[in-house]
Amino acid sequence: MAKRLLPSLNRVLVEKLVQPKKTASGILLPETSKQLNTAKVVAVGPGERDREGKLIPVALKEGDTVLLPEYGGTEIKLAADKEYLLFREHDILGTLVD
Repeated sequence: MAKRLLPSLNRVLVEKLVQPKKTASGILLPETSKQLNTAKVVAVGPGERDREGKLIPVALKEGDTVLLPEYGGTEIKLAADKEYLLFREHDILGTLVD
């Protein structure tokens, strides 16, 4: 099984960030609480080419925290316990900044 995936073209490999089910004081949060669908960028492709053949690089970089759509992406399992999602750059809704 592969240990590393290098996305092609304008694809972005992300690892979903799991929000805690408890608060810092130990209060359990209900499943219906509204949480952002966030992920950390693990790897990015080189970009895609325009009509003239010029490379348009991907705007995201490794380590960025991004907002994902509710549905979509391709599930990738690289290690026994790690699951990733593969998205095209234009499918990602935005970058979250502190």
